[in-house]
Amino acid sequence: MQNKTIRATLIGSISIFLWGTLALLTRLTEGRIPPFQLMAMTFTLAFLLMSVNWWRQGHLGLRHLRQPRLAWVLGVGGYFGYHFCYFLAMTKAPAVSVSLLAYLWPLLIVLLAGLLPGENLLKRHMLGAIIALFGCWLLIGQGADGFNPQYLSGYLLALTCALIWSGYSVLSRLVKQVSTDAAGWFCAATALLALLCHWLWETTVWPDSMTQWIGVIGLGIGPVGIAFFTWDYGIKHGNLQLLGVLAYSAPLISALLLVLAGLAPADITLVLSCLAIVIGSLIAGYRRRQA
Repeated sequence: MQNKTIRATLIGSISIFLWGTLALLTRLTEGRIPPFQLMAMTFTLAFLLMSVNWWRQGHLGLRHLRQPRLAWVLGVGGYFGYHFCYFLAMTKAPAVSVSLLAYLWPLLIVLLAGLLPGENLLKRHMLGAIIALFGCWLLIGQGADGFNPQYLSGYLLALTCALIWSGYSVLSRLVKQVSTDAAGWFCAATALLALLCHWLWETTVWPDSMTQWIGVIGLGIGPVGIAFFTWDYGIKHGNLQLLGVLAYSAPLISALLLVLAGLAPADITLVLSCLAIVIGSLIAGYRRRQA
């Protein structure tokens, strides 16, 4: 059982690395594509990716359509609800503030996971999460001008993002019998809802270069496709609190990739953030040897 938990945690960790590529791949799209259109495109690619997996298994995935209502609410609510609130928050508050507040979700996972049957909130989980949170905020908080009451609605939407994703991640344990294959249908439903939002509020803008198409396809396969599927498996069967702390490394990975690509400078803030996130993760993941 312990080996299964470790394996699931490692699989869930793949998501964190892939989310770390989000900034670099988004840069490739050059910000031309409206957010809900990009969301519809990438979640469609995620659905197609799972469809290939179904095809390899010799079926069309229809067997995974019938799932408990809670699984559908969590899946579609988590995928679509998070992104909807995030994009809306970005229009109502500064991007840095939105990112800081939305990225409270790993800490909330650590806290809320302790309420699940068979789980305990340990001091090392809390300490590790707080240290890693400090490193994350140090990294993405550069340029923040403090809180301004005029952006209150945006702040609240960003906090809602954190609650939605942490709630989805923790409550998915209640439907862990639902196969990760079902997440393909949750992606399809999310893509349709995003397309509806796009038709209502945006003007269609297609990528006009190979680089932009690579960015879109990369997002659909990696941070949106594989990442959501490996996260689904990890949060259902792995060490949820450790995954929550490890999730703080995603902004660090993003920064490192941008530095390696020559799109961002390396500085002391990056080093300090790296140390805080690594130390926090080690503290949260430490297990005393049994005599």
